[in-house]
Amino acid sequence: MPGRTPPPPAPQELPRVAFWRLRRNPLRRRSDRLQGWIGLGLVLAALAATPAAVFLVGDAARHHYTRIAQHQSETRHRAIAVLLEDARRHPEPGSAEAKKTRYPTKVRFTDSRGHPRTATADVEPAKPRGSIIRVWTDTGGRITAPPLDPSEIRGRAVDSGIIAALGVHTTAAVVYGIASRVLHRHNLAAWETAWAETAPRWTTSP
Repeated sequence: MPGRTPPPPAPQELPRVAFWRLRRNPLRRRSDRLQGWIGLGLVLAALAATPAAVFLVGDAARHHYTRIAQHQSETRHRAIAVLLEDARRHPEPGSAEAKKTRYPTKVRFTDSRGHPRTATADVEPAKPRGSIIRVWTDTGGRITAPPLDPSEIRGRAVDSGIIAALGVHTTAAVVYGIASRVLHRHNLAAWETAWAETAPRWTTSP
């Protein structure tokens, strides 16, 4: 139809640049090909090593924290404590944040040896003086955290596995960076040598 704007031309396919160092082209140097193979090899090695690293490190972490939890269960004990003062009030009583918040409050309890002790424990907001709470104590009679439970052990093992995976990929990236720098310096030296041979022919007057 007259006056109708013609459709825009179809976008041209962008040139493929992935793995250009491994493709044939007249400007590719031996160092480019070597760098390409190093990068490809490191990618494949990282992909192959990641599952093994995650499993081995995660399993080792699980055994490690299981032993810690067992030791904590043998050396930590429950005790009944009495608040010696009112716990602080949360600025937003009844909120989800208030349910998770704990305030340090002075308490008195009897340790596993029967000795009365005074310490500071984390207490729910607005608990009045004289309230009774349960605390965990160690062999020295100090208030401490409860032993690790199975969910905490699994969480720490998973975190260790994730860190191991990141470590594998970080190591591969560092190795590739070092190899690239070495090859780059090699190229600079080769260019300097080539220019030293070519420069006199360009700068000498006829």
